[in-house]
Amino acid sequence: MLIELLPFQFQIDLTTLAGIGLWALALYLGFSPVSEWVMAQLERWMNFAERSLYTSTQEYERSRKASESLNALLASLLSIIPFLIVGGLCNWGVEASLGQSWTISMGIISCIGCGVYELGRRDGQSAE
Repeated sequence: MLIELLPFQFQIDLTTLAGIGLWALALYLGFSPVSEWVMAQLERWMNFAERSLYTSTQEYERSRKASESLNALLASLLSIIPFLIVGGLCNWGVEASLGQSWTISMGIISCIGCGVYELGRRDGQSAE
């Protein structure tokens, strides 16, 4: 069905998609303070943009809690996009240097390493 709608065809390499996803997850875990900052900035911007759409303060205050909750959800979903881009660059670098057979392996290794780092970082924060 999709092939009939598009006048062109493109090939999707599943190994590349898996590698990008693994690298993005590793970067998201490894740089979790950055991901939280990106999420907070997106949420702040969305709340500001939505506030400017209302003409009356009463109408805004009536729907404020629901709109802020929706903006928090959308900000958390959109905060992965920069990590997908950088993950694509990391995956491309591994593929260019080591070959395509190493992209998944290095992505898994980086996910494990960054996951262990994040657990240690959170444990260190809770000990303080």
